[in-house]
Amino acid sequence: MSLALIPDFDLSARNTLALRARSRFAIALEDAAQLPALLTEAGSRNLPLRILGGGSNVVLAPDFDGITALVALKGKAIVAQSDDATIIEAAAGETWHDLVVWTVGRNLGGLENLALIPGTAGAAPVQNIGAYGSELADMFESLIAYDRQTGAERSFTRQQCAFAYRDSVFKQQPGRYIVLSVRLRLPRDWRPNLNFAGLAELADDPALSPEAVMDRVIALRTSKLPDWRQTPNAGSFFQNPIVTPDQAAPVLAEFPTAPNFAQPDGRLKLSAGWLIEKSGLKGFRLGPVGISERHALVVVNHGGGEQSDIAALARHIKETVSTRFGIQLHEEPIFM
Repeated sequence: MSLALIPDFDLSARNTLALRARSRFAIALEDAAQLPALLTEAGSRNLPLRILGGGSNVVLAPDFDGITALVALKGKAIVAQSDDATIIEAAAGETWHDLVVWTVGRNLGGLENLALIPGTAGAAPVQNIGAYGSELADMFESLIAYDRQTGAERSFTRQQCAFAYRDSVFKQQPGRYIVLSVRLRLPRDWRPNLNFAGLAELADDPALSPEAVMDRVIALRTSKLPDWRQTPNAGSFFQNPIVTPDQAAPVLAEFPTAPNFAQPDGRLKLSAGWLIEKSGLKGFRLGPVGISERHALVVVNHGGGEQSDIAALARHIKETVSTRFGIQLHEEPIFM
């Protein structure tokens, strides 16, 4: 199979932080059948190969001396139905929000709380994306991924994905697997998940639909979070820290009403955005990058920022929060 490698490819418009970035070569990955030849080509040139989806959860380096494969696998369909569920399948290159809109347009509930999350369907299980009291693992059925170690495609069940809070086996073994398609199980007996501020009041609507919940989620997100197309950002930049009661005690002693959520293992999840804001960093700026004035969890590029600028800002945020509260923050985006 011939490969159309594009030399000196500009990725500045391929990442939602709009960081200046170039790749020595790039190629559109439109068919999984390209992968063996692509890996062989990368090996013969002695170049690293990396996979890039929507560029929404990455912090790209200015120059990548390798091959960037841009995931362009397309297609989505209902593949099975039973009395209790509808199974849908989406190729890895499908835009996640478009997939949510597509399901809701067919009156299929389950994904509406995850509306407007940037990125692709293939990236969603890597991060186990979540928002408004829901996460991908809740609806996950299975996926197909290409294993770069064995050179073969492999199916993963929910258990094999080892999903956790913003985590999965794919994140734990970076670079090994390339997600090709994802299957999701959407319940026929849909019940809205309204266990989040801003959604609870919808429970009074006897005719509540997945579309109505999706519309409310979109309204909430757009009211709080800057649009990456207008203000370049990578969404939530830090994970909400999950800590022991002893670690949380000083925070709650000083701020009894601080957001905290009990976890099944007895630990508490704190709000990273709240910790950053209470550390006095909301709206803080460091050179060409900074923290959004609208939401303290969002790092933005005001123009001309590079990976090193984002790294310096992230260090400053982590050090400031650690000094103020004794809590360690961890980034969500991947530096690559």
